[in-house]
Amino acid sequence: MKRKASAYLALTKPRVIELLLVSTLPTMIFAQRGFPSVWLMVSTLVGGAMAAGASGAFNCYLDRDMDKLMKRTKGRPLVTGDLTPKEALIFSWALAITSLVVLWVGTNPLTTALGLAAILLYVVFYTMILKRRTAQNIVWGGIAGCMPVLIAWAAVKETVEWPAIILFLVIFLWTPPHYWPLSMKYAEDYNAASVPMLGAIANARRVSVQVVLYAWATVVCSLLLVPLGHAGIVYTAIAGGAGVWFIYESHVLYREAQGDHKPAVVNRKAMKVFHISITYLSIVFLALAIDPFVGSPLFG
Repeated sequence: MKRKASAYLALTKPRVIELLLVSTLPTMIFAQRGFPSVWLMVSTLVGGAMAAGASGAFNCYLDRDMDKLMKRTKGRPLVTGDLTPKEALIFSWALAITSLVVLWVGTNPLTTALGLAAILLYVVFYTMILKRRTAQNIVWGGIAGCMPVLIAWAAVKETVEWPAIILFLVIFLWTPPHYWPLSMKYAEDYNAASVPMLGAIANARRVSVQVVLYAWATVVCSLLLVPLGHAGIVYTAIAGGAGVWFIYESHVLYREAQGDHKPAVVNRKAMKVFHISITYLSIVFLALAIDPFVGSPLFG
């Protein structure tokens, strides 16, 4: 029973859910300029987590053929046999429907619609259409990962405003320099599964250039929240400082990739950027959550 429960949990990709929730609560706090009601926070977080979990479960079901070809994903429950495809599909549908019910009851129609859009974007647009067809899969497919900030903002404001759009774009621009370094490390896996991830099919020099460009774009976009989103000094200082760090490490990867270093050395740098990108985004959203309680907006 415990093994089965663990398998169902693994199907939802908990680490991805954690990362998505990192952006949800701070966005709600920033939108409210304080703490929203407990009911609203719980409904949004639970409904959002379930929607993300359903998306991950559908993804595991649809990608089960390629997962068995990749070392990184051979431990997933549909590959190990801990779950059958039928069990995974039923669980995915149940979780998706429940997530929408939770959002409908606990938030508002717009938030529920955005939750549904997030599921469809990840399952249909990314997994079924883009992932196996284009090296830009993670760029446009990453839109699904940007949806939690829109969901969070809509839950509080019952609309989508410029600050939410800026945060959406921050995550959109952050996704490639976060994921492409990982695909550099696991290039053999993606090639074995015939997934045209840029980090797997392009050389390290080309990928590192893209990582640097997207890192710069991410940081610049994050600072647009100051003049356009009424962010204050805390957010400005922390997001700016974290951004300098993220850009610096991206340039280190670029420098290593341009040299004659062994692939293992470049891959170590790539994985460092991957991990730093997670820390960077977490710091930015932590600053977003703190900002309303300290000082006042720098503009307006």
